[in-house]
Amino acid sequence: MAVADVPVDLGRDEAREAAVRELSDPAYVSDDPNPLQRAIEWILDRLGELFAGAGGMSGLTAIVIIVAVVVLIVIVIRLRVGRTGRVLRSGAKVFGSTVMTAAEHRAAAEKAAAAGDLAEAVRERFRAVVRELEQRGVLDARAGRTVDEVAFEAGQALPVLADDLRGAAMQFDDVWYGGRTATAEGYQALVSVDGKVRG
Repeated sequence: MAVADVPVDLGRDEAREAAVRELSDPAYVSDDPNPLQRAIEWILDRLGELFAGAGGMSGLTAIVIIVAVVVLIVIVIRLRVGRTGRVLRSGAKVFGSTVMTAAEHRAAAEKAAAAGDLAEAVRERFRAVVRELEQRGVLDARAGRTVDEVAFEAGQALPVLADDLRGAAMQFDDVWYGGRTATAEGYQALVSVDGKVRG
């Protein structure tokens, strides 16, 4: 539109239309923050207000509020990316789709350990423990049972082994869902629990 085409005195409707045309230009939209940026800015603004308000509080109250906020942030991060989050997302199921006996799982564990694949050895030895408990009637054979369910249910049925079973479950969890490196000592601890369950 040429300058000569613009009337000197714009009416209300003409001014609104001109403003809409001007503001619909993509150059104005490109600098707008996306929804995630807006959410982060909002949270930071609220935290800023909280900390600014903490300046007028007693020192102890301000410290308690700040510690509470930090603890909340740590919990949220832990749930999202930590071991707990991985376990919740994975469901931490013990068995895959293949059905094997306890002896077959033991043999697979020994083969993996001999090959130096301690993570697989830990998984197969824990599976051997669970299958042994099922074969002995301590646990019912149930698909989709989680590691924590194994430790809890078997620990109730065999209270003398409850701590050992919890330790075995934690070892399995730490290696398969917690990202920890399997160790020979950890594997031998599972072999020991397996022996106690068989005995």
